[in-house]
Amino acid sequence: MRPGLHGLRFAFGTLTVLRVPVARWDRPSAGRAMLAAPLVGAVLGAAAGALGAFFAWRGAPLLGAVAAVAALAALTRGLHLDGLADVADGLGSGKPAEDALRIMKQSDIGPFGVLTLVLVLFAQTACLAALFGHSARQGALAVLTAAVAGRCALGWGCLRPVPPARPGGLGAMVAATVSPTAAAAVTLTCAVLLTLLQPWSGPALILGQLAAVLLLVRCVRRFGGITGDVLGALVETAQTAALVLLTVNPRLP
Repeated sequence: MRPGLHGLRFAFGTLTVLRVPVARWDRPSAGRAMLAAPLVGAVLGAAAGALGAFFAWRGAPLLGAVAAVAALAALTRGLHLDGLADVADGLGSGKPAEDALRIMKQSDIGPFGVLTLVLVLFAQTACLAALFGHSARQGALAVLTAAVAGRCALGWGCLRPVPPARPGGLGAMVAATVSPTAAAAVTLTCAVLLTLLQPWSGPALILGQLAAVLLLVRCVRRFGGITGDVLGALVETAQTAALVLLTVNPRLP
């Protein structure tokens, strides 16, 4: 099997509920998987966007927004939302890095995590309700854009200068496996392709990356590197930022 296909299987096998067997579990394949992650986002975003568009077409844009957000969560087992909550608890604890990482690894969710989840899910749903309210197509494209933007952020989280915060786990496997040039090339390609579908989708994707990078810098300074939870938080941050820009777009028809 070609190396690129190993990376693609790695991406779908670890980032979705799809039962895709991972043939190679090594760092080169992990790096290719992070670069292939936007394709995963396109598949998930298309499915969730189509579901939301159906309800919007039937005159229920709010229900369409809820369905799209729920579909993205279900198709990923809530993996990224769990990471977001854990990172919020770690950052909000105010404890040293070692203690914060231990808090993030616990199975329960603290008050910072709960509050962050509620606000992020509410923001995503509110944005999509407004977009689906304009048109089913507008909302579906927004879901697609947000899903791709979130997965582009994984490449930036795995840049070669960024170390893992602790040994073991998915974070250590994928940390420092992506070159800045490759991450930039994938992001720009996705931005151009999305712009062809909808002019503001490209800028929304770029804004999502900027928001994710700001969180990445904060997490690296706070924890000493990345973990799988940090990567999940980057995905949700990029998605939410992209949706906000699409919603406040003054040229929205």
